[in-house]
Amino acid sequence: MAKSEGADNLFEPSDIVGSSSLPPEPGADAPLAARMRPRNLEEFVGQESVVGPGTLLRRSIERDQLQSAIFWGPPGSGKSTLAQIIARATLGHFENFSAVTSGVADIRRVIAGSKERRRISGKRTLLFIDEIHRWNKAQQDALLPHVEDGTVILIGATTENPFFEVNAPLLSRSRLFRFERLSDATVRNLLERALIDHERGLGGMRLTADPEALDFLAQIAGGDARFALGALEAAALNCPADAEGRRFLTLATAEEGAQARVLAYDKTGDEHYDTISAFIKSIRGSDPDAGLYWLAKMLLAGEDIKFIARRLVILASEDIGNADPLALVIANAAAQTVMFIGMPEAQLTLSQTVCYLAAAPKSNAATIAIGRATEELRSHGSRPVPVPLRDGHYPGGKSLGHGVGYLYPHDFPNHHVEQQYLPDGVEGLPFYEPTEEGTEAKLKRRMEERKPKVQGS
Repeated sequence: MAKSEGADNLFEPSDIVGSSSLPPEPGADAPLAARMRPRNLEEFVGQESVVGPGTLLRRSIERDQLQSAIFWGPPGSGKSTLAQIIARATLGHFENFSAVTSGVADIRRVIAGSKERRRISGKRTLLFIDEIHRWNKAQQDALLPHVEDGTVILIGATTENPFFEVNAPLLSRSRLFRFERLSDATVRNLLERALIDHERGLGGMRLTADPEALDFLAQIAGGDARFALGALEAAALNCPADAEGRRFLTLATAEEGAQARVLAYDKTGDEHYDTISAFIKSIRGSDPDAGLYWLAKMLLAGEDIKFIARRLVILASEDIGNADPLALVIANAAAQTVMFIGMPEAQLTLSQTVCYLAAAPKSNAATIAIGRATEELRSHGSRPVPVPLRDGHYPGGKSLGHGVGYLYPHDFPNHHVEQQYLPDGVEGLPFYEPTEEGTEAKLKRRMEERKPKVQGS
């Protein structure tokens, strides 16, 4: 077979894989989460808005008419499981890849086989790539023309935001499905199912679980079914059998099985940005409890304390401003302190700062003011500095009249004198409009008392 033209020349024809590369059925010694993986849509729970009855994706799977898709969601939310269900349901050929261990050479084989298979039998090829965000731009680009012309139907799974991690052309040719964390109720349902399943689950262990134990495992899992089932199995194996062969799973045993829950947090991914967003918005909204919750999450997950401190300094100016000028002083002192003492003691300083900033009066007047001033310059350009305000200290400045007519405020009562500080023609005034919050209310009254009669016109 001759090498094709254009983008196809990246791929060499090779042996055609005759059967779909479905993962083998897990054996009895496989982890509980693998054994209990749903095998069809009826067993699949959660993600009703994505693949529930009557949804677009559900109909596409049932009719075997799936088009290229990206599954985006947190670990343990069912992305890979749904892909395996599709593999069993489709009449097409299914290839199962992991972006961690596969590369362009593997795709060459799939593309060549897909083209020949389609030529001979008209059979479609579905290509599942787990953790597709781990492929670099060149690898994703190499796949693009073959997704575009239908040589393969792509199913990509990612825990990272595809708008950042998947090339825009590839994303635009795929339908995006957002998987959410499983609810506690859904996870608990999966745990109960595993307890009574004699074929694949723990039904043969004659295990009885306290409701509190199941509630704990469902809550601590954070929507990750894989983690919950793993913790259940670890706890079950730690339950001794009584004289009649029965086992009892208590809350204490469940806590042992779960150990310390590793927080779903990636310092460069969605959890990082979503959590810091919730943190800032909570403090801006004057809720210290919420601010402390998100702070604790970041600290437990190992977030950079300097990053947290910098965001607090920004917030002190952006959202509190002159309503409480001390907020900036405290935030800046906190930033210096955390870099000086480090963790774990720095959490005390950060907690103090969060509580103060959340409780402080709020004003974004200064933030709005710099935005208005910037917009004025962008819209109308920079205007000449009034002659009295120009620098007349350098040689020749006085001869040009620079600084002539300037009134020195300290020479006047109350250290204030009316004169023009803005260039002629400036619009959009006033830039700064103090609020009635905290200290800013005093500034507002002072500005009103000293409101100049001469302004830019």
